[in-house]
Amino acid sequence: MFSLINIFRLVALLEGVSYILLLFIATPIKYLAEDPQYVKLLGMPHGILFIAYIAFAFVFKKDFSWNNKQFIIVLLASIIPFGTFYVGRNYLKPVK
Repeated sequence: MFSLINIFRLVALLEGVSYILLLFIATPIKYLAEDPQYVKLLGMPHGILFIAYIAFAFVFKKDFSWNNKQFIIVLLASIIPFGTFYVGRNYLKPVK
């Protein structure tokens, strides 16, 4: 149940959710309502999840036999809103 791949899927999901919350909720509140507390609250967890996502991508590159193009897509998905959801669905399937 708690295999490394499932942890990677969970990190990808949480990283995507934290990025969306940071980008579309916390940042507008910071600049429109002049209240930076939400950015401070979400910033550190998002940063940790981002680093974990990138680290897992490097760990699993060989296991999933990703070519360079696929690997770059997986890495770039971490900076594109909703990108990690796409990766979780299309690139993080069980290894056979």
